[in-house]
Amino acid sequence: MRGPRRQERAITGNRQTSWAFADAYGAEHVEHVEHSAALRWARDRAREAGLRPVSDGTGAALRLLAAAVDAKAVAEIGTGTGVSGIHLLHGMRPDGVLTTVDTEPECQQIARQAFRAAGFAANRARFIPGRALDVLPRLADGGYDLVFCDGDRMECLEYLGESLRLLRPGGLVCFEGVFADGRTVDTSAQPAEVLRLRELLRTVRDSTALLPSLLPVGDGLLCAVKRGR
Repeated sequence: MRGPRRQERAITGNRQTSWAFADAYGAEHVEHVEHSAALRWARDRAREAGLRPVSDGTGAALRLLAAAVDAKAVAEIGTGTGVSGIHLLHGMRPDGVLTTVDTEPECQQIARQAFRAAGFAANRARFIPGRALDVLPRLADGGYDLVFCDGDRMECLEYLGESLRLLRPGGLVCFEGVFADGRTVDTSAQPAEVLRLRELLRTVRDSTALLPSLLPVGDGLLCAVKRGR
């Protein structure tokens, strides 16, 4: 019989292996050839800009989730260079529109090129430059099928509040990077942004308005369905 510590190490190791496999599966088995060149270009631009785009596994999950809710309207916080946007658009309905918000107009111009290279018409995306908490209150109540949050971690709880207003019943909110490179489960002292993520996880877990799940792809994808009719 394994001792407690040895068993804990084995469980942790298996979990890490599973996470790595999930992400690799998204990269190697779910990628669509017609979008791969545009995605590689967008990823290269992200690295040049010092940005961290979503992993291939996270992108595959976003495509699936957008398709699962038959998304016609998606709001994205954090355009970046368009990597996550390409995945979301691929999962959305052919007439769907992605509304994407970012504080860097230069990055949005790169994303616009990436979307075009991936074969999406210009009217499939609405680019809004600015701070998310200034832009989101102007968007329609209950008008969105999915909200993807990949912005300032210190504002994640405010994003959650806005997402609950924006989503229709049965819609999805998703937060990227909630593992924070493993720091959210590290017992040592952590910076304010990690403490904020822990608060987000607790809030989503305890909310009666949400049905949550934490997907082991990339750096952790927290997803929750808005309950109600």
